[in-house]
Amino acid sequence: GWVCPGTTTAISGSGAIAYTWMPAAGLSSTVGTTVIANPISTTTYTITGTNGYGCTNTAMVTVTVHPLPPVYAGPGVAICDRSSTTLTATGAISYTWAPGYGLSVTVGNTVMANPRTTTTYTVTGIDRCVNSTTVTVTVNPLPTISAPGATICMGQSATLSASGAVTYSWAPATGLSAVVGSSVSAGPTANTNYTVTGTDANGCVNNTISTVLVNLIPTITTSPSVIMCN
Repeated sequence: GWVCPGTTTAISGSGAIAYTWMPAAGLSSTVGTTVIANPISTTTYTITGTNGYGCTNTAMVTVTVHPLPPVYAGPGVAICDRSSTTLTATGAISYTWAPGYGLSVTVGNTVMANPRTTTTYTVTGIDRCVNSTTVTVTVNPLPTISAPGATICMGQSATLSASGAVTYSWAPATGLSAVVGSSVSAGPTANTNYTVTGTDANGCVNNTISTVLVNLIPTITTSPSVIMCN
């Protein structure tokens, strides 16, 4: 017979009326027709049977202890909110995952995970025996980008400044002094919505809109010159 570490199996003798078992390691009893075996390693037991005439004979039975499968699901992984990652388990034949929150499926060696909050998943692998491990998906929040707009007169420019991240890009390029950086000079000739995209230290990305309103300059006219006499 065989067992997994920590589990048991029944082993029995027949052909006699009384039985003794040895070694005692891993046995529930050393006498009896049937005993329960849970050795910590593969063990060969010798059973001695005695019949009604007092004659004895022996037989052997080996209980094989199969090792637990070395289930591994990789190191923990960090993702940005609203993104996903692939989790892959190895070391067994079939796998189940729990909890199901944020997972594409709960069975199979590879699953897609996109939880909205940091989650520790337990993956249970089965071959002849069962073992499990955990892997944590850390969810980093998206940065909150701030980039106040401005109002200018035609022909003028204003400085637009972004905050909340580490690096920034701006679009469209029309009227801008640069398309990267926390501060740019904007001098469009018409009302323009600029999209500023910020990336934080975790590589997470978010964006906001910075609007530049362009006011027309007044058109000044004068009347003809007037000559007056005293």
